[in-house]
Amino acid sequence: MSDGRPIALFDSGVGGLSVWRAVRELLPQEALVYLGDTAHIPYGRRSHAEIESFAHEIVRFFVEELDAKAVVVACNTASAASLQSLRARYTVPIVGMEPAVKPAAERTRRRRVGVIATQATIQATVFARLVERFANGVEVWTQACPGLVEAVEEGRLEDAGTIALLREYLSPMLEAGIDELVLGCTHYPFLMPALRQVVGPDVDIIDPAPAVARQVGRVLDMYGLRAGPGSLENTRFFCTGDVHRFRQTAERLVGPIDEVRQLVW
Repeated sequence: MSDGRPIALFDSGVGGLSVWRAVRELLPQEALVYLGDTAHIPYGRRSHAEIESFAHEIVRFFVEELDAKAVVVACNTASAASLQSLRARYTVPIVGMEPAVKPAAERTRRRRVGVIATQATIQATVFARLVERFANGVEVWTQACPGLVEAVEEGRLEDAGTIALLREYLSPMLEAGIDELVLGCTHYPFLMPALRQVVGPDVDIIDPAPAVARQVGRVLDMYGLRAGPGSLENTRFFCTGDVHRFRQTAERLVGPIDEVRQLVW
């Protein structure tokens, strides 16, 4: 029996659309919901408790108001802060994000890996455990990247200021000889052309979105939640901040979208 209820994804802003895009491509028959918590962006500068509170309010809305069948925390910072408590509170399957340290450590030839993320993600206990568990014998360079989330939110994907920020953040790890770069924030895949310009052709850049989409598919199969043949892909969009700004930025990143509704907590 198929399940036509939506899969719901959220992020602090438009960054999670990189995951939404991957889920839509892999699971085109599924109904999706996307929420950008733009009233509280950026999460990376906020406390663990604040982020956890925002995440619980959003997931409550997904489950109680929209009857979501699965939730994707399409944000590394929110996953680090809230995934454990969300899973303890809700019975709906919840898929989270974590920096792709394991595949980077498996693929690196030089045994040197770089990770760029928000400060909150890098400082999280979850990240330290990932490195300890999967990066044995691999040198892991980490860099918090203030300003990159804002650059994506403002549509400054390849301008001189964004390129300058990337060069500043990436130069030390490039000089150290990394050959794998982990994108530890869902906003960063939208900077891929600028990133490639800075790191050159010899560094592999790992976008976690396709792997997350595959995990969503596995979860749907595990719980018997897939939509059946004949279902139509559609997405409802929500944001907690300025609707016009969210839609304008989102369409620049992923193309035309349907109506965006504002939520006020």
